[in-house]
Amino acid sequence: MSQFTASFQNFKLNKQLLNAIKDLGYEKPSEIQVKAIPRILNGHDVIGIAQTGTGKTAAFVLPLIMKLKYAQSDDPRALILAPTRELVMQVYENILELGKYTDLRTVCLYGGIGPKKQAEEVAQGCDIIVATPGRLLDIYNAGVLQTKQIKTFVLDEADRMMDMGFMPQIRKVLELLPMKKQNLFFSATFPEKVEKYAHEFTDFPEKVEVTPQATTSELIDQYLYHVPNFLTKINLLKYLLDQDEFSRVLIFVRTRTNANNVFHFVERKITKEARVIHANKAQSTRINAIKDFKEGNIKVLVSTDVSARGIDVQEISHVINFEVPNKYEEYVHRIGRTGRAEHQGIAISFVDPSDVYHIEKIEELINQKITVNKLPQQVELMETMPKEQKDMDQEIDRQKHLENPDFKGAFHEKKKKNLSGKARDKAFGNKPKDKRRRKR
Repeated sequence: MSQFTASFQNFKLNKQLLNAIKDLGYEKPSEIQVKAIPRILNGHDVIGIAQTGTGKTAAFVLPLIMKLKYAQSDDPRALILAPTRELVMQVYENILELGKYTDLRTVCLYGGIGPKKQAEEVAQGCDIIVATPGRLLDIYNAGVLQTKQIKTFVLDEADRMMDMGFMPQIRKVLELLPMKKQNLFFSATFPEKVEKYAHEFTDFPEKVEVTPQATTSELIDQYLYHVPNFLTKINLLKYLLDQDEFSRVLIFVRTRTNANNVFHFVERKITKEARVIHANKAQSTRINAIKDFKEGNIKVLVSTDVSARGIDVQEISHVINFEVPNKYEEYVHRIGRTGRAEHQGIAISFVDPSDVYHIEKIEELINQKITVNKLPQQVELMETMPKEQKDMDQEIDRQKHLENPDFKGAFHEKKKKNLSGKARDKAFGNKPKDKRRRKR
């Protein structure tokens, strides 16, 4: 079944689903949907790998709703785990949209708010649970959740779930579920280590790979600027955001501190139509910020990687990596927030001297070179502050040591150079030269 000739009718979906699909304006299934949906409907365990923004969520939600059909008893029959509150809510909203003509009951479980209300919703009866692992275990330990009827288990963003500290929680969750069930794992990247975990939890899974893992969408134009320091990055950011084509911009930074710093600058100097989200922000604040961004009420959203996989906004014009991620798969997920649903997008990275190593590793991962743009003349070059210079030098030393464990670092070499004679020998473990003359 070619993705160019396929239609949703080919999947033999029921009328309720086809009407919901029509309401959403979906004209034809994406490639991951074409390949995954029939396998899921046939009961296979599936490992699905596809670029961000290609319809992965619907690839498992559509067959899941089709198989569940209608509300039944009080105990859940399907469980979907996702790594963040934002992503849990995104999947939940997809289920509500696609299941609008069914009576299926879906409950959304995540942290950041008290568990009492969520526990009450589960106790009242549900068919599908979408949850973060920690909150699911909280609800189970409260004694209101029965898991014996769960026949489908979905792990969304499986690479992050299985490779970033969630493994103990996932194992605890799996201990609660029936042995006989359908297992579905979906993500944009799927490193070898994570694939081994997936095979541990699945029975003869069928791997569906639309593009090689960690491939970026052809709809995204990727550029980078070599920038000497933080203050010059700020000047470049202002120059870019002043351009009319930067209509809806998502800015990524590594830390909460820098997220706040960049946001305050944007709000003071560029536009009041800006918000910031990170792990320290209240749940309601994060939800409202993403909602405003999605509805076009704000122009700029500054974020740490907490939201890299939890924002489903079709018309993000630009993604800006104010700081290059040092977890390289995150680059794929960050820039995948643009170029969604067949819309063209642009991703721009600001690369300081300590980021060159990381960007080269990213290019190896995505198997392509990122176009280098010349820094505009209008952007003022600022002096690098001593503290920032020291931090960059130390990071570059760390990178060199990763490539060559024998590398001692610039500081080590400088210290060695400034010492002389016996002091240098003592400090660096050199054996003193034997100055005694040899007897003839």
